[in-house]
Amino acid sequence: MGNSSDDTYTLEEAKEEIDILRRVEDDVVGAIENAANEDVLLYLIEDQELDKAHDGKRGLGKVRQAVLESRLASDRLKRLVSLRGDDTPEDVLVPEDVIRNAKVALEAGKPVVLYGPTGTGKTTFAKQLARETGIGYSLHTATPSWTPSDIIGGISPDYTGESLSYRTKLGCVSEGVQRARRFDVKYGVILDEITRADISKIFGPLYTAIENPHQTIFETDEGETIELDERVNIICTMNMSDRTVNELDNAITRRFAMIELDEYEEDKRRQLFRDWLDTHISGQTDIDDDELLRLFERDYEGINHGNESTAQGAIMRFGPMHYRDVAVFVGVACREGGEYEYDQADSVGQAFRTYIVPRLLNSAAFPQVERIAEHYRALNDEFEEFDLAPAAELAERELEQERRQMGSYE
Repeated sequence: MGNSSDDTYTLEEAKEEIDILRRVEDDVVGAIENAANEDVLLYLIEDQELDKAHDGKRGLGKVRQAVLESRLASDRLKRLVSLRGDDTPEDVLVPEDVIRNAKVALEAGKPVVLYGPTGTGKTTFAKQLARETGIGYSLHTATPSWTPSDIIGGISPDYTGESLSYRTKLGCVSEGVQRARRFDVKYGVILDEITRADISKIFGPLYTAIENPHQTIFETDEGETIELDERVNIICTMNMSDRTVNELDNAITRRFAMIELDEYEEDKRRQLFRDWLDTHISGQTDIDDDELLRLFERDYEGINHGNESTAQGAIMRFGPMHYRDVAVFVGVACREGGEYEYDQADSVGQAFRTYIVPRLLNSAAFPQVERIAEHYRALNDEFEEFDLAPAAELAERELEQERRQMGSYE
């Protein structure tokens, strides 16, 4: 790799040696480390995408690490390499007050919990929030087996040597702190679906650290101490079909900013539905996508707001994101050669039976099961173009089973 007289690597040299740089990873790293200005980095990364050539479509390889460590790289360029391969939608459709409250809480140094019904886009918004408020993020989905070591770190067996030994292993928050320190950037750590784990148990050391931010929470084998860092944004999501806010431990509501994500503005919800139909249905099937859009709206309104004609209120809270699965199912089922290519009206009812009704029944009490069955019978009568009988029949079977169980207790 050639160098100019002052040992900096110029844009002209990068262009002359681009064929070599495409082949030799170490030369790219050297060019980044010795770049004369950011124009060199922009050419190598934004124009020529040499990070993708050497590090792959995603992940933190040597080239992207060099960009993150470069004093010349702008936050925009660092964000570009950190988010390579990330397919999070750019349009933020959640209500404006949700966006503002979440940003303010993070700026004030508070971890955030995004909570609300299923299908309200909590995980998508968590990623959008992490992208906008930091340079890169990691996403970790909780499980019932999580312990404090998954959050902070712990001791892990090491089988690489001739005999069993033990090493310290960082938890996801500690890893986030280490990355923020190494590259001197803001970084997001997303803890998804935390209600799947025992929150009080897994967050115990984290609660202490939030109240005492200078306290060491973990120490590596190399002697590096880990403390919470203001550059690390902790963003959690919580499905409130699992429990209510009143059932949560006071410890989390006192230490975290609780941001509710529930109802979307009507025009933004319709935009979601229309985007999914345009992507998966329009021009690819014989389905009337306008009528399917009307079905999505009627179903969503009936579940969330009830039926005005019968003066019945909402059945339950249910988010709009579930309908993306319906659109994808119908698009795949009805395409040329698809399982429902010649039974396209049937595919809609099967999609609702597969994705919507089971999710409703999963958290429904007996009175709600009755309402769900009634709701889909009415929709099947209203939408003659689609066969919604499979969805209604699934709800009916669940209702009959609930009635038998109630009878056995009498």
